[in-house]
Amino acid sequence: MDEGFELLTLVQTGKMMSVPIVFLDEPGGNYWQRWENFIHAELLEDSYISERDLNLYLVTDSVDGAISELTNFYKNYHSQRFVSGILVLRMRNAIPDVALAALNKDFAHIVAAGEIERCEPSDDERDDNDHLGLARLRMHFDKRHWADIRMLINRINEF
Repeated sequence: MDEGFELLTLVQTGKMMSVPIVFLDEPGGNYWQRWENFIHAELLEDSYISERDLNLYLVTDSVDGAISELTNFYKNYHSQRFVSGILVLRMRNAIPDVALAALNKDFAHIVAAGEIERCEPSDDERDDNDHLGLARLRMHFDKRHWADIRMLINRINEF
């Protein structure tokens, strides 16, 4: 549990980039389900965390469910990086215009200035030869809503 909380805190506070986090129990087991009950009863109920933070992880006793969580996380999304203070999300496939408009509508609250937009690799990325063939989105991320970044990644993976 200690390591689970540590990992979630690192992702929730942006000290670590978003990754799929799965707490896998043995079939029929309830260790992680009891842990999640504590999360709901003590942390969520008392507003120490947001309901959105629950999107940072999955509790399951299904190996297939765990595999699905891991593979779906990288279905289209590839990676992220900050370039001169701007968050760049890299994807295997560009998303259509209508999807980009929906992302801007649904995630405007996490953008500090401007909007989510397509972009080409930056000079820094070119200098690092950093996944130059991937599609990209960039935004002036407010660096507070990391659970929303996870939700944004989930949406990117729908396209």
